[in-house]
Amino acid sequence: MRTVQINEKKIKVWITILSILIPVVVAVLFMFKIPNVEPLSFLPPIYATINGLTAIFLIMAVIAIKKGNQKLHQNLMTTCIVFSLLFLVMYVAYHMTSDSTPFGGTGAIKAIYLFILLTHIVLSIAIIPLVLITYSKSYLGDFVAHRKWAKFTFPIWLYVAVTGVVVYLMISPYYV
Repeated sequence: MRTVQINEKKIKVWITILSILIPVVVAVLFMFKIPNVEPLSFLPPIYATINGLTAIFLIMAVIAIKKGNQKLHQNLMTTCIVFSLLFLVMYVAYHMTSDSTPFGGTGAIKAIYLFILLTHIVLSIAIIPLVLITYSKSYLGDFVAHRKWAKFTFPIWLYVAVTGVVVYLMISPYYV
């Protein structure tokens, strides 16, 4: 019991550190452009696809656990975390080698785009601690707490994954 409490305290510290560090590092890296490097313009459709796969795998993971297949659920959720990390690395690499693409639409469609983009960004930051907490509860064997956290984490993570694809589809006609 004492070991679990110590592990949980250590995990909470790491969750806090990562939940702050990841958005800060991403924001700082956005300020830097790597000079004399060919823009990685091939990455946006790849990381949009990864977002789409994340959404599909999240839904598959929920179906798996509802059918009682805990191992498949665990593997799918771990894959979703790996997909999210891959997305993040590619997204930062793209923005460190390319100028941001302005949205070219006007009027209502621009307002819709900006709303989707803003909620996507805000929730993509909020999802970091939610995923880490939910995953840690499972890791520690506290499945009651895991299920409680997952009820909040799943729809937000799914929204972030789906809106990542939507944002890409809306801005892709304006890529140079």
